[in-house]
Amino acid sequence: MSSILNKSAMTGFVDPETGFELDLRGMCLEPRFLDALLEPQEWPKTPAPPPVHTLAHEAMRNIDQGEAIMNPDEGRQVTHFSDRKTYVQSPTFRHVQGFVEEILQAAPGARIEAVDAIIVNGIGGSALGPQLLQFALNGPYWNELPREAPAGRPSRQGYPKIYFLDNTDAAGLQDALAVADLARTLVVTLSKSGRTKETRNNLRALQQAYQQAGVPFHTHAVAVTVPDPDPVHGSILYAEASREPQWLESFDMAESIGGRTSVTNVVGHVPAALCGIPFERLIEGARHMDELTSRENPLENPAYQLALAWYAAGKGRGDRNMVIVPYSDRLVLLSRYLQQLVMESLGKERALDGRIVNQGLNVFGNKGGTDAHAYIQQLNDGRDDFFVTFIEVLEDAAQVDVEEGLTMGDYLHAFRQGLTHALTGKGRQVITITIEKLDAFSLGMLIALYERAVAYYAALIGINAFHQPGVQAYKKASDEINALNET
Repeated sequence: MSSILNKSAMTGFVDPETGFELDLRGMCLEPRFLDALLEPQEWPKTPAPPPVHTLAHEAMRNIDQGEAIMNPDEGRQVTHFSDRKTYVQSPTFRHVQGFVEEILQAAPGARIEAVDAIIVNGIGGSALGPQLLQFALNGPYWNELPREAPAGRPSRQGYPKIYFLDNTDAAGLQDALAVADLARTLVVTLSKSGRTKETRNNLRALQQAYQQAGVPFHTHAVAVTVPDPDPVHGSILYAEASREPQWLESFDMAESIGGRTSVTNVVGHVPAALCGIPFERLIEGARHMDELTSRENPLENPAYQLALAWYAAGKGRGDRNMVIVPYSDRLVLLSRYLQQLVMESLGKERALDGRIVNQGLNVFGNKGGTDAHAYIQQLNDGRDDFFVTFIEVLEDAAQVDVEEGLTMGDYLHAFRQGLTHALTGKGRQVITITIEKLDAFSLGMLIALYERAVAYYAALIGINAFHQPGVQAYKKASDEINALNET
């Protein structure tokens, strides 16, 4: 791969099969920051070490195989790539699908009675991933649709409503309880260990609410957790769901998949399937992107190009903020999802060799063209301390004419093009990602693209992307405060 940057400029990638496109022409990439990653370096000893890219690609191959310990700080494998290679054919996939069919066919006297709503209880990526899928694929007003409707009219097609609890805030709990008929509501709790305080608190509060309503909680409770009953190191959620009276259902998750990379696993599958999202298509899209991003040559790999652009823009230290602007109302949660994925993965104090490096990438975002009335003023005229990623969906949800020869979609696409022109005209750095339409397949592609880019970037800068010691630090401090409050 010698002199790769001299042979061809790193300007982006096009997938002719799906129409996916990554455009890096709006980035002011300085080759000197990439040379050290992609090219062999002079070395006083023989043999010289391989380029950093070669080592990072080897790390990606190890993750793909799912066997090596890629999270050394916690002694864990990392299997979110390898898991989805076989997930659709797995017993777990069939278990989830069978459970959903049982709910849809519920009849008086059956094990599962009629279900009108789902409350998803989780935190972090375990909640954000399912929320992203629901908002992007079913839309923000899903719960307002009738369960059934005449042919051709919008409806939930027999699937339940869905609500999310993702904080230890009593206001969120009360908002959900105010609209849920507990006798017809399932609680799906997502947690590896069951020890996460936010999720644990909501679980206890929901159990109390069911008891006060005279509704047995165990017949309305579903767990998604690690199947380990060890009372010290295992899952207390699994232990609780398994003992008598047993919960309605329990699904096994892998300890080797973190919450922020779990959306294409059973953690994302259970809430998605309960609301009719074609999860198999999501996996197909993610696997298609996995194939595209498993190639060693960065010029043939969109995730590697994306991560290398991040590296060059921020000089390998995260010196620029990452701005995410999807031109789609339904993708407004993508920026929040990527905040979790990118910042929790890359915001690390120490490198794998123990050096203090204080790495990270700040992520913030909105949606186009709302962003033009929010913070684009600063991006255009203010500090040049960012790079922006526009995500454009070519197929409009509907053709709505607003002027002679112009639709709402025409205006939206023109806003994106005009903003790109304005920013690049001032030397501001712009990435554009284009998908043909927003569906489960293309959303799976986007999720897999960013998962791989984050993992590869972490390997380039030599950090562990798959633990979160800073999160554990705040939890420990808050536990000490709570202990004082109890005295």
